[in-house]
This record gives sequence, structure tokens and C-alpha cells, in this order.
Amino acid sequence: MSPRSASVNEELRRRSRERLLQAAVEVVSEHGYEATTLGDIADRAGSARGLVSYYFPGKRQLVQSAVHRLMHRTLEEALEREPHTEDGRERMARAIDAILGLARDRPVLMRQHMAGLLQAEGFMPCPEQRRLAELLRDTVARHGSPDPDADYPMLRALLMGSVYAALVPGVPMPLPVLRAELFKRYRLDWELGVPPDTEAASGETGDTDLSRFFATGAAPECGPEGQSK
Repeated sequence: MSPRSASVNEELRRRSRERLLQAAVEVVSEHGYEATTLGDIADRAGSARGLVSYYFPGKRQLVQSAVHRLMHRTLEEALEREPHTEDGRERMARAIDAILGLARDRPVLMRQHMAGLLQAEGFMPCPEQRRLAELLRDTVARHGSPDPDADYPMLRALLMGSVYAALVPGVPMPLPVLRAELFKRYRLDWELGVPPDTEAASGETGDTDLSRFFATGAAPECGPEGQSK
């Protein structure tokens, strides 16, 4: 038996981080941000509690990265689903529906995310957020923007504003109304993407299995004292 290679160690670290991201999404969705501790997340992930600080400076950074991962993978899945299309209008419609769908399906998580962005620490860049930004910028470019770098922040702001409006306690705006306003701005036909009436007819509901969004497969087998077999 020989010591684990650098590549095996890197894979183990990657999967540990993925498990923490998935656990953060699950636990905060169930109990809310304030009631969730780093210990709760570590326990759900099956990780040592001290390991969390190796990957993330604190709870807010971990949760924000976890939500950005969920957002970018949800968006990626929506953009690439069958039938695959390169049509910019259809891709913009799918992007809008994917983000609004998170407000519908994950209200506790998205409400906590929006509240976190308004805290003193505010917006914290991370690899997950950068991938989300790349997807949204590409969506704007494919939609025909002559200046994606200028138009991407506007799309991001409009989507964030719509999620906020949909989740304001006591006075939420209906998602179809918000969708209609966004579709009007981007000159999209209502039947593009996944119209709300289509969802109702198909019986689709919020997916509770998040494992496909987090690469948490079985780790490489190890022998005694962490040696690879």
C-alpha cells in the first residue's frame, strides 16, 4: 500500500466541499438560516465540524456559495434540457423561468439568500457565483445584446428584484405577473420556456432530490491510515 496521491487527496477535498454545499442547502431549506449552525451542516454532510472552516470562512459564506451552486446548476439544467436549442429568445425564457422557479420551489432558502445579500458583508464572490454570472452573461449575449457586460448586470438585478418581490412576507407578487413583466422587457412570447399553465397541467412540483447538483460520489477506497488501495 502506498500513500494517497495528490490527485486522490484533491478529489477527497472536492467531494468534502460538495457535501457541505449540499448539506447547507438542505438544512437551511428545512430550518431557516438563523436556526442552522455550522455543526448542523457538518453533521448532515458527515464531516468533522472543524473541517467546515477549512473550506469556508463562516456560515454566511458557506450558505451563499451553496445557494449560488443551486442557482447555477438549476439554470444550467434548464438551458441544456431537451430539446436542446441555441435560440437566444428561448434560452432567455428558460433562464427567467429557472430563477423564478427557485423562488416558487425553495422560498425559505431564497428568502434567506436575499436577506443575506443585504447584510453588512453583502455579496461575496465565489466559484459558484462566477459560474452563475457566466451563464447569465452568455444568455444575454445569445439573446442579441450588443454589450453583454453592460446588460448582464441589469438582467441579474431584474431577476433578483423579481425573486425579492415574490417572497416579501405578507405582500408577495404573483410569479405569473413578474414573469409577464420580464417577458415584456425582453420581448419574449408567453409560450416560450415553461409557462405556469404548462407546469400546472403536467403536475410538476419542486424537486426535493438535489444530489445531481452536487458531485458527491463515493470517495476513492482507502486502506488503513488513509493509504490508497
